[in-house]
Amino acid sequence: MAAVKGSDKRPDKRAERSRRTREKVVAAARDLFVAQGYGATSLQEVADRAGVAVQTVYFVFRNKRALFKDVVDTSIAGDAEPVATMDRDWFRSACAEPTAAGQLRTHVRGVREILGRVAPIMPLIAAAAATDPEIAAQWPTGPDPRYTVQYAAAKALTSKPDARADVDVTRAADLLYGLLSPELYLVFVRDRGWSPDAWEEWACAALTAGLCADRE
Repeated sequence: MAAVKGSDKRPDKRAERSRRTREKVVAAARDLFVAQGYGATSLQEVADRAGVAVQTVYFVFRNKRALFKDVVDTSIAGDAEPVATMDRDWFRSACAEPTAAGQLRTHVRGVREILGRVAPIMPLIAAAAATDPEIAAQWPTGPDPRYTVQYAAAKALTSKPDARADVDVTRAADLLYGLLSPELYLVFVRDRGWSPDAWEEWACAALTAGLCADRE
């Protein structure tokens, strides 16, 4: 029986080691891509930064394109779990708020956390896609996933009692999509030197003014 228990535990330990290795490689790659650019970063440099053999990087990710996509995907999600944004706890909690104002506060806070991770690599994505067309091909074509998320948020928000009656779902989704964009976040935080806290306060106030009914 002891042998059986031991064999049951070993796969879990191997999976945990694999997970930690993957996380180390992704973190190292993100740091190097941001510092040096996608094209200038080699997998050997990533391996050295992560403290693993370069063969391990190839075994886990196959090539630099796949590693880059993993960096982008984990930056959006905040972890390596295969859970869509609309299934994340923060998004569901925001949509479950009883008021539009409450939903906006929770939603903007959640988006801020994502933008803090994603915005710095947005220029990298554009540059990488320009030099390597196969990079862009790794993401599905069709509607922007970010708009899909904001439309779902807008649909929940416009059903709340304090939502503006003259703003429909599409207009609400457009406002969320535009004001909570990575590009606008970078303008304020990177270019104009705002703190993330200041950006969050402004975004929440602007969206509340545009989407919530005036309080009497």
